[in-house]
Amino acid sequence: MAIAAGDFKTGLTLIVDGDPCQVLDFQHVKPGKGAAILKTKMRNLKTGNIQERNFNASTKFDQANISKKLVQYSYNADSTYYFMDLETYDTYELTEEQVGFNKYFIVEGSNAYLMFFDGMLLSVSVSEKVELTVVETDPAIKGAPSNQTKDAVTDTGLTLRVPQFIEQGEKIVVFTTDGKYAGRV
Repeated sequence: MAIAAGDFKTGLTLIVDGDPCQVLDFQHVKPGKGAAILKTKMRNLKTGNIQERNFNASTKFDQANISKKLVQYSYNADSTYYFMDLETYDTYELTEEQVGFNKYFIVEGSNAYLMFFDGMLLSVSVSEKVELTVVETDPAIKGAPSNQTKDAVTDTGLTLRVPQFIEQGEKIVVFTTDGKYAGRV
């Protein structure tokens, strides 16, 4: 099915220059003269690279047929991450590059989705929010304003800013898109 650049949506997957790409952000721009253009920010799902491209609003693309498979994260050794298919118990291996920033959001035993394009394993996808445990943070400063934040490190190695009242050992909810604090459990 052909999709015109003018019909882009965030999260849409399409084939650009033979590679599957996901639209991360887009903006319609109407210059003073000429046709409208579409400024896009896309992630190449094969390489993981993020690129900014401009397209004519009438340019058409084929939709990339990305399939997902529910798996459970088992463990990582060296720079290889191991996932198990919950139906067939097959094991899948992903490199640290394929896992990317998501390595901070997968905990042993948690569920995730593997992304496939034409039978080729591309990457792992996690939920929008995940629960992580704070393993290191400074104690709260008495009398500090309630909107003041401090650094914290989670059990997966993610460093982020959290409110003063968060203590070591607490479970917090984190946005996987940007790694920011979303709330307490």
